[in-house]
Amino acid sequence: MKIFPAIDLKEGKVVRLQQGDYNKMTVYGEDPLAVAREFEEAGAEFLHVVDLDGAKDGNTVNFAAVREIIEDTDLKVEIGGGIRNEEIVMEYARIGALRVIIGTMAVKDPEYTARMIRRHGENVAVGVDIAGINVAINGWTQVTSTSVDEMFQTLIDDGVKTIICTDIAKDGVMGGTNVRLYDKLVKDYGGYVDIIASGGISSDDDLQKLSEIGVDGAIIGKALYTGALDLAEVIRKYQN
Repeated sequence: MKIFPAIDLKEGKVVRLQQGDYNKMTVYGEDPLAVAREFEEAGAEFLHVVDLDGAKDGNTVNFAAVREIIEDTDLKVEIGGGIRNEEIVMEYARIGALRVIIGTMAVKDPEYTARMIRRHGENVAVGVDIAGINVAINGWTQVTSTSVDEMFQTLIDDGVKTIICTDIAKDGVMGGTNVRLYDKLVKDYGGYVDIIASGGISSDDDLQKLSEIGVDGAIIGKALYTGALDLAEVIRKYQN
């Protein structure tokens, strides 16, 4: 199981939101590169970055911070938030991102998403943010009528290789992850696509269960910043 420590960016700062609520934001650092280097020193190979400004507004005000992390560390960086045209996809590819994550546009413009997957292959993943049984978009501010199963089937038909799944009810509240959800997704779709779990991963028990389920990766955010989980220990036990 790949371990992805997470950096969420808002106006150049490292922050965490509670359940995607921009009014419930905690700032954990003024220097994203310094945080990324700490993760790298702990043994991280991968890094999950979300541009919260991009997710909400579609801009890329944090592009320079992401570029600095990619250029000044050896981390394999996946980046989401504001990936709404091919120019942005190509810009992140140009600076060496492992992959970009399309979120909102996968629902709003499925033809664009299919085209990006077709043209850029494994360099494009899709983030499916989950509210109940439906998909949320626009930085989790809007719950759509598209079901998770409909979304997965469409993306698999389009040829996507990686889907990052976040249960937004669990994200940032340190209450444990939605093991039942990921177990179902892996059983139903794991033979077709790599599934990365996100949202509420806050204990060794969460990680043990996700590892047993067979998710391809786990994204850990707030639990690292609060000290509930030690990244070096997590990587030693679960990274493959």
